[in-house]
Amino acid sequence: MRDEQISRLVELRTTRPHAVAEAAAARQLPTSFLGDHGRLMMIAADHPARGALRAGSNPQAMGDRTDLLDRLCVALERPGVNGVLGTADILDDLLLLGALDGKVVVGSMNRGGLAGSVFEMDDRFTAMDASSIAAAGYQGGKMLTRIDLADPLTARALQANADAVSDLARHDLMAMVEPFMSSRIDGVVKNQLTADAMVLAVGIASGLGSSSAHTWLKLPVVDDMERVCAASTMPALILGGEVGADQDAAFAGWQKALGLPTVKGLVIGRSLLFPPGDDVATAVDTAVGLL
Repeated sequence: MRDEQISRLVELRTTRPHAVAEAAAARQLPTSFLGDHGRLMMIAADHPARGALRAGSNPQAMGDRTDLLDRLCVALERPGVNGVLGTADILDDLLLLGALDGKVVVGSMNRGGLAGSVFEMDDRFTAMDASSIAAAGYQGGKMLTRIDLADPLTARALQANADAVSDLARHDLMAMVEPFMSSRIDGVVKNQLTADAMVLAVGIASGLGSSSAHTWLKLPVVDDMERVCAASTMPALILGGEVGADQDAAFAGWQKALGLPTVKGLVIGRSLLFPPGDDVATAVDTAVGLL
């Protein structure tokens, strides 16, 4: 990204903060959730707000905002990419850069369960809410729904998730729910990436809120994905997860999952923004090709 673009962002934020709302009002809206390929292909970038900066072996990969925005703009310009997921700070930058025209935009909502914190399971809704998502003209809100049966903070987090699903439904907005059964191992929160755990998590997540009419699921690829996806009739999007050295294996897993009847697309973050070899455009094009 050129220095003058960053300077313009800073200048607008300094002298014309209302430029964000103006850009949102002028944004070209998407005509459909699905692209020409019949799927939703989203780029995810809500990690920094939860203190999760690592990508692959670099613990500070997402810590440079200029670099992150540059990678996001490259990804969003690739043919077939029709959506983005982020917190307000990142979405506001992309709005001012003109990168959100025609895209499905989903605002991230609960970022308060900071990675590595003692209160991680008390995942507060500290980012966007349904009313601000609707006011910006965005298409939905996303929530991370981690369920630890041994942690009493889970009950409060589940209530907040249910309230968010209901609120989004009242605004006719997508509720993108990302469920996991989780537990602390040696003080670190770990998601249980087995079919049995995911079937349980999907069942719980599908029942959140006063209406499921607008609920979509955001799911990892695990063994026996057929059983996981059979646990709900909600449309599902496959997430990318951590950056792995074997990207071919990740692509193969996504492609297999895309063959399941409830899977309607991909929502990938670090795996495409910080791929092995660091070629964002090629990685994104390969993922789009799976659709």
